[in-house]
Amino acid sequence: AAMVKETIRVYARVKPPSRRQQAGIYSVDDDEKSLSSLEIIVPRDLADGFVNNKRESYKFKFQKIFDQEAKQDVVFDSIAKPVAECVLAGYNGTIFAYGQTGSGKTFTITGGAERYSDRGIIPRTLSYIFDQLQKDSSKVYTTHVSYLEIYNECGYDLLDPRHEPSRLEDLPKVTIMEDLDQNIHLKNLSLQQATNEEEALNLLFLGDTNRMIAETPMNQASTRSHCIFTIHISSKEPGSATIRRSKLHLVDLAGSERVAKTGVGGHLLTEAKYINLSLHYLEQVIIALAEKNRSHIPYRNSMMTSVLRDSLGGNCMTTMIATLSLDKRNIDESLSTCRFAQRVALIKNEAVLNEEIDPKLMIVQLKKEIQELKDELALVTGKERTSELSQDELLQLDELIETFLEDNDPDSTLDVGADMRKIKYCFVHVKQLMNHSKISDTKLLSQHISEEKDTNKEAGEEELKKMKELLQQRDNEINILVNMLKKEKKKAQDALFQLNAASAGSTVLEQSHSINLEESQSPSSCFSLKEAKDFSSSVHRLPFLSRQTGGKMSLGCQEAFEAFKQDHADSITIEDNKQLLNQRFTEAKCLGEKLNEVRNKINHLKGEINQRRIQRAALAISSPSEELYMLDPVEEKLRTQIEEEKKCYKTMFNRLKGLKVEIEHLQLLMEKVKVKLQKDFEVWWSEESINLQQENPEMVSSPNTATVYPLFIKSSQHLSTSSFSETTRVSPNEDPAGKNNSISSNNPTLKTRTPPISSTSIPLTGDSQADADILAFIKARQNILQKKGKSCQ
Repeated sequence: AAMVKETIRVYARVKPPSRRQQAGIYSVDDDEKSLSSLEIIVPRDLADGFVNNKRESYKFKFQKIFDQEAKQDVVFDSIAKPVAECVLAGYNGTIFAYGQTGSGKTFTITGGAERYSDRGIIPRTLSYIFDQLQKDSSKVYTTHVSYLEIYNECGYDLLDPRHEPSRLEDLPKVTIMEDLDQNIHLKNLSLQQATNEEEALNLLFLGDTNRMIAETPMNQASTRSHCIFTIHISSKEPGSATIRRSKLHLVDLAGSERVAKTGVGGHLLTEAKYINLSLHYLEQVIIALAEKNRSHIPYRNSMMTSVLRDSLGGNCMTTMIATLSLDKRNIDESLSTCRFAQRVALIKNEAVLNEEIDPKLMIVQLKKEIQELKDELALVTGKERTSELSQDELLQLDELIETFLEDNDPDSTLDVGADMRKIKYCFVHVKQLMNHSKISDTKLLSQHISEEKDTNKEAGEEELKKMKELLQQRDNEINILVNMLKKEKKKAQDALFQLNAASAGSTVLEQSHSINLEESQSPSSCFSLKEAKDFSSSVHRLPFLSRQTGGKMSLGCQEAFEAFKQDHADSITIEDNKQLLNQRFTEAKCLGEKLNEVRNKINHLKGEINQRRIQRAALAISSPSEELYMLDPVEEKLRTQIEEEKKCYKTMFNRLKGLKVEIEHLQLLMEKVKVKLQKDFEVWWSEESINLQQENPEMVSSPNTATVYPLFIKSSQHLSTSSFSETTRVSPNEDPAGKNNSISSNNPTLKTRTPPISSTSIPLTGDSQADADILAFIKARQNILQKKGKSCQ
């Protein structure tokens, strides 16, 4: 990129004195060949209290000196116009005004509000830039502006789009961020696009209305903050990928003042301290830059010097305007400003043309170049290359790699041609094979360790297996016992019915009265109401319990379900669907076998074509002839066979897809029918249990009758629910509490005797339904035996 090395250009502008002020003595020497010089005369009579040998004459050199009569357009043409032209060419530029308060900095930079001819550098620069942009149609320009105010060492965005002109405290604060390359970025500083001069001037007016202005003894409208108005310009030629970006800083510094002279206090005093401190840091940076062997430049001391880092000794073309108020009262401040300007003139900047590549256009150009290279490669090789290898090429490479790895010859090579895609694939494939072998070795090691652990667990697993077999055996025994009890119970009820029918007359009544008396006194003659309800509820819960425990039902329930399933209306539909599903499975299996045969045949035909090509190539090398370069009829015939086989393969594959959909549909239908069948069986099972309870009301006695059901519950509480290897022996003659041999009924005054029973013990299973059936059977049998004994008497 082009680079321009030059010192900072320094200009001076003298402010006309007001009527009340007494003009100082100075002279301007304008020499067109060399620099202009300013001579300031300080008479000795003004230096009361000083020694008499004080200097009377001070000379300073500037690029140009604008005297009191200089107009704003002349100042712009000499100072700002060259900088604006450099900015349009792609270089960064800065123009800043420096001087004491009331010396004319704001008037020079921004301008006066009374006359149109008093416009300052900022509005005239905006007008000039947009005028040049309209004239230059060879490039596409975009323009943005920003307006930063630094007040009491805090930055504010004067062009915040979310706020109307308002108080300074309401504006967003701007903070400084620094990247790894030590470039300064301003956070929360908005960039407003300006497409024409009118929009840019409106933004300037909005920012000026938000500036901090106060009346001081030195100036009726003194700006109490530093303001930086920046114009950002980017340009690009149509079709070019290069973008030029440049920026122009127009800086209006706040004026320094001597507090002892102005006599300000309070808020104005605080502002004056911050202004003087920031200008002091600016002077430190200027002094450090002027020294040759200075390694550290204190840019970070203040926000203003951080923002103007590029403008002071960096990538920028900088111009300074020293504003002077040469009345007798401000002679010392004017001398100080001139000395500062002389130090600034020693600083050298290196302005670089700011060009960068547009990434979007670069991507388009690279894509175009890639396509051209692909076309050129295809023209040279005679093959159209894609980004990925075909399936046949991958299979061929796998075979070559396998052959290469199995070959024990150290001189063997793997030749895949000058194709980077194939070379990369070979490397990746070999890497995968190496990783796979490492993983398999690790798995073998872990498997060996796990086998050692398994040997320690074999003993425990064998014991667990034996316990499971014993549990299953006990389950089968209990189911058989329950079925036998049900049959005995039915026989006992039939015998009782026949006995009642044979009885007649008063004997029957007497016997029935005694029987009723015995029944009311015997605890084993019937169930209580609560027991009957518990029994029926256990029957109701059976299907749901079986579903919750993994779908396992007792043998009796399974037999009932099988009978119910055969009589159900959907049984025919289920059988039909099963047969149809078997047919579809058989057909799909046959189609799969045929598809494999067709695929193998296609691969075989492809192998014959490759072999035919190799033979023809060998013949062409050994004995070339024109016939070998013509189309091979054998190869064409093989290709025709391959196409026919592919069509057949496609037809069978589509049929197989249709069969898959039909099989899934049939499976879904069968699943729905099975769910419906299970729900219907649960409803039927519940209804049957309720009907059974209504048909046998003699199973339920009055609430005042004694019961042995609590004894059953108490004994069943000691059973283990996880194993049926243990049994509890309970005798009705024994009291569970061990205190007496009688069982209390609901009436505490009534005592009943426990009927005698054989010495054999009653094994209980732990299952509520099975235990209830066992006890009911024993009670019914005892009742029948008692009735028979009384009738014989």
